[in-house]
Amino acid sequence: MAKVVDVRFRDGGKTYRFDANDLNLKAGDKVIVDNQKGKAFAYVAGTMIEEEAERKKPLKKVVRLASAEDCEKHEGNREREKRAYDFCKKKVAEKELDMKLVATECAFNGKKMTFYFTADERVDFRELVKELAAEFHTRIEMRQIGVRDETTICGGIGICGRELCCCTYLNGFAPVSIKMAKAQNLSLNPEKISGVCGRLMCCLRNEAETYEELNKTVPKMGEKVGTPEELTGQVVSLDVIRQKVKVLVELDEDNKEIREYDAAELKFKPRGRKGGKDQQGKKDKSAEGQGKKKS
Repeated sequence: MAKVVDVRFRDGGKTYRFDANDLNLKAGDKVIVDNQKGKAFAYVAGTMIEEEAERKKPLKKVVRLASAEDCEKHEGNREREKRAYDFCKKKVAEKELDMKLVATECAFNGKKMTFYFTADERVDFRELVKELAAEFHTRIEMRQIGVRDETTICGGIGICGRELCCCTYLNGFAPVSIKMAKAQNLSLNPEKISGVCGRLMCCLRNEAETYEELNKTVPKMGEKVGTPEELTGQVVSLDVIRQKVKVLVELDEDNKEIREYDAAELKFKPRGRKGGKDQQGKKDKSAEGQGKKKS
């Protein structure tokens, strides 16, 4: 049984799961971890948990608690990042490069600096890299990112009033489609279903499966349905979560009335099946006819 802990590499950043390596850790502890880039400084984001299931790919380990020297080195790297960001931004403006500098990251050992940027087209930054290497005497990497990654790095507050999902708990971007917004009966106004990054909000996926199942048990908007009073009417409003349906019921030729029903009370063709109740009935009758012919 392994002890694991969630850590983050910067305040408000995403959390990543690491093997606690038999250390007694608590939220707020500063630690040194092993990751793909070598040793890195990180913060413990929560309490330790015990994990029974064995992973196909073993977790990276927490090396040790950060010492005072480690903390001082980390603060020095943060200052170096700020200076590098300002210097690079100034050079980008001087050279009139069509790119937007987003962030700078300095490796814990100081042997590499990564500059994250966005650009609509390919950018020739060879001269820029030479000047950066000469100024900071380290290996320079220029990494182009997308608008979603930019938002993850910069952070922000969503229209829900909470911190953005992509810079808190999401560890990757799953596909999001306009179909998910339609299934949840949301306004298709781009301003209301788009996130800070300008793309469809990641949280549309959170309830997508639930709505997909619930939508199978209610009729479609505008569909003709039968009511418990043996009347017919047209669906004018849906409340998928409560499973309530408002129907414009035809009382007679001249009179109509809007009534609310439980979806389970209505007669309609279920979604997600080939053919409805009527078609199924016809299949049964045709099967009976074939049976009579054979006999």
